[in-house]
Amino acid sequence: MAAVYKSLSKSTSKNDKEIDDGKNGAAGGVRKNKQRVLILSSRGVTYRHRHLLNDLAAMLPHGRKDVKFDSKSKLYQLNELAELYNCNNVMFFEARKGKDLYMWFSKVPNGPTVKFHAQNLHTMEELHFTGNCLKGSRPVLSFDATFETEPYLKVIKELFLHVFGVPEGQRKSKPFIDHVMGFSVADGKIWIRNYEIREVDKVKGEGEEEEGDKSNKKRKHEEKETDVSLVEIGPRFVLTPIIIQEGAFGGPIIYENKRFISPNQVRSDLRKAKAGRHNVRQEQQRDALARRRGLGLVDGEGKERDVLDTREVFA
Repeated sequence: MAAVYKSLSKSTSKNDKEIDDGKNGAAGGVRKNKQRVLILSSRGVTYRHRHLLNDLAAMLPHGRKDVKFDSKSKLYQLNELAELYNCNNVMFFEARKGKDLYMWFSKVPNGPTVKFHAQNLHTMEELHFTGNCLKGSRPVLSFDATFETEPYLKVIKELFLHVFGVPEGQRKSKPFIDHVMGFSVADGKIWIRNYEIREVDKVKGEGEEEEGDKSNKKRKHEEKETDVSLVEIGPRFVLTPIIIQEGAFGGPIIYENKRFISPNQVRSDLRKAKAGRHNVRQEQQRDALARRRGLGLVDGEGKERDVLDTREVFA
């Protein structure tokens, strides 16, 4: 009976505590940040796109990775999928023609939705990234001051805070902060980097050792001096904003990047320029052949004789 009484008293005290916490929250207490991100891709992604998706999923302990999404036109179905998995953010990788990658960031269910074109993708597995961090640790999000200059950049900043910011006390997160995610704006693009915060004890010289020993005897409880540096972990990529929609994968377009040029248009211009050079070479070859024929220098074709030529007159 004593064990039963103890268990019942624990359950009642726990329920009373939850009710009190709810009242305090309703009265203006600390509001808990609850964010979950649904991460998925379309069909046709390349190995580099897949590795980038896996790296971002490993960095986000509040994310949920799902299987590939079949449709590329009915993106509004992602809202139902996010609600099914109890997610309020969506990160969708859309692959086009096996080479172009478009990234969609959306806030479900009311929006907004931002579409980006991703370029210069580098994953964690590349050898020139020597940094490392604890899996599941919370990052420091560092934004460039340019994000406060334009209204559309403020919207993108707030969306990135919800997607990449790991909530405190998340189930799979670790209570450590050992890396920084940097977001900077340059040339109309958003450059995203991920760095490790590396702390190394300062190394003293030979002459400083004796003085250091004396000072250490006097100051035993002082903290050690450390050098703080940033080492890139990866992944790194560049995002070009294309459009911002008011709703979640739908609604009116509230921003459109007029300076964005589609990669299809770029490839078309390159093909036309290459075809133009080919046409110029063909015309030059035809002109040269016509001149050689006029001079009778083409094999098998002699120069046409004039009527007043001596060989015609005295034939």
